[in-house]
Amino acid sequence: MAESITTRNSKQGLRDLIEHTGVRLIILLVMHTVLFVGLLWLAMLLRFDFQIPAHMMDRFRTSVAAIVSVKIVVFYLAGHFHGWYRYVSFSDVLALGRAALLAMLAVAALDYFVFQQPLPRTVILLDFLLTICATGLLRSVWRLYDERTLLTFSNNHINNALMVGTSPQDGKLAHQINSQKTSGIRIKALVAVGEFRRGSRLGNLRVRGSMDKVHSIALKHNCTHVLVSNNTLSGTQLRQLNDLCAEHGLQVRILPQMDEVMQGAKKIPLRELNISDLLRREPAQLDEKRIGNTVRGKRILVTGAGGSIGSEICRQLLKFNPHEIVLLGRGENRIFAINQELSGKAGSTKLTTAIADVTNKVSMRGVFEKHDPELVFHAAAHKHVFLMEGHVAEAITNNAHGTRVTADLAIEFGVERFVLISTDKAVNPTSVMGCSKQLAERVIHSRALSSDTIFGVVRFGNVLGSNGSVIPIFQEQIRNGGPITITDPNMTRYFMSIPEASQLVLQAGSMCTGGEVFCLDMGKPMRIVDLAKDLIHLSGLPQDSIEIEFMGARTGEKLYEELYFDEEATIETDHEKVRAAYQRPYEGTAIDDVLDEVLQQRGTVSNEELKDQLKELIPEYRRPLRHDTPSKAVTKS
Repeated sequence: MAESITTRNSKQGLRDLIEHTGVRLIILLVMHTVLFVGLLWLAMLLRFDFQIPAHMMDRFRTSVAAIVSVKIVVFYLAGHFHGWYRYVSFSDVLALGRAALLAMLAVAALDYFVFQQPLPRTVILLDFLLTICATGLLRSVWRLYDERTLLTFSNNHINNALMVGTSPQDGKLAHQINSQKTSGIRIKALVAVGEFRRGSRLGNLRVRGSMDKVHSIALKHNCTHVLVSNNTLSGTQLRQLNDLCAEHGLQVRILPQMDEVMQGAKKIPLRELNISDLLRREPAQLDEKRIGNTVRGKRILVTGAGGSIGSEICRQLLKFNPHEIVLLGRGENRIFAINQELSGKAGSTKLTTAIADVTNKVSMRGVFEKHDPELVFHAAAHKHVFLMEGHVAEAITNNAHGTRVTADLAIEFGVERFVLISTDKAVNPTSVMGCSKQLAERVIHSRALSSDTIFGVVRFGNVLGSNGSVIPIFQEQIRNGGPITITDPNMTRYFMSIPEASQLVLQAGSMCTGGEVFCLDMGKPMRIVDLAKDLIHLSGLPQDSIEIEFMGARTGEKLYEELYFDEEATIETDHEKVRAAYQRPYEGTAIDDVLDEVLQQRGTVSNEELKDQLKELIPEYRRPLRHDTPSKAVTKS
């Protein structure tokens, strides 16, 4: 191993020395000079059937130096003495043809206007054709040697693999993998996602069958791996493929999409299957023009910018070139981290940090006065359901009153558009957190009735990898040898990736006209126990190696989530994954009175009394039975 690294370093050092001392240019000049002389001589031989007359030999001797010099100059100016031949592409071959054509025209002009005894035109044409063939072959053979021959005789272990997908992008990615001698993977055939035409090919790879035949195809070609390009399959399809491959001892690996492959990367990164892949849905197609018209060149305030959703909204916003993004949060560490991450990607967008509490009107007013935002994405909130059951006043203050403070300042400072990030737990709430977000939605609806600012709400369920998500908790429990603790075997949740949720927030924000609740298409809900079993499987452990304990639902938790109230009329929008619901109107004074009363009672009224008040205000609030001693049932996965 050490010897191979030393050899590699020596080769790279020699290459760098040649590149930076001009030796490489001299080598290429000498090589092309010899080649062009030989090609002109061969053209003469072909023209005269290998019996060149004496007078033509004299013409050759007097003109060869000038002709070769002209060709050398043309090829040099066309850039064909720059770059290593090992990286030659089809576009380089086309450029080579253009250079050869220019060289032929220059030689023809020289032959016609300068030489007293010109060469036959056929010789010049043959020289042109031979130049294209010889130089193109030289470059192609060098790349073929670098990609194929070295790979064939490499001492590195090569794993044969199948690749799922038959799109042109899949073909390009497969070719690039097979072109890299350091990839450790050799793709032998393609597998179709759906129907395919028998005998069809992509490049030199044949499509051998559909996914249900993956085992027999792998057996025929001695393959140990199955590669899937990111977003090629839905989560359901990927789960079926993974189960089938696991049954037959095949390893599934995920590839980046073609546009995600880093330029100049030495090796295309393969990664193992993860839970996000199994839960993935069809990728959302955004109306980027519409979002761009809303965001481009604007000053944007994102509250809760250090959180999982707020930070991803900031990442997505950068794609549309806003003038400024104000990263606002209460915790300085998270704001520092997201600012550091985005600073190198901001381009012309100005990034500004603001440490402030959304419930503090004085500090928030200072932010609005300083930055004068045109758009506000309000993601700041307490989100932990069980934790907020013991801190009712804090949940209402932060989630509802914080929304009120920010919304009122948005009206005062003439903000164009305000988007509240809400949750499915606000629908028929069973928790304090859900009630607090329902109150926040009511604040937005009340302000939308009497304001020039366009207010909207975006409501969605759980997101993978967000703060408080069950997935990292389950993963930690698996690392500790179990058990995995689940509240109820029938508990289901909607899941969506953080990037998709944030993208659709921007989409919905660009669509609102005032007062709508936009609900994101969360797909089908998934049982939490099935999620736990998937994680055990992805950890490479036997299904019966980790216990699953059912602890009973905790206070405030639902068995299933809802995205709409019964009385909410939902309508389709012009985006297939976003629906709009128009809630009943709420008077601003009624909401304000409730919030003011809670603020006055903080620290003097018990949690249970505050919950009673919430029940009076929100009839849909279903206070669950208390589970001081949850019933426990234990099962093996």
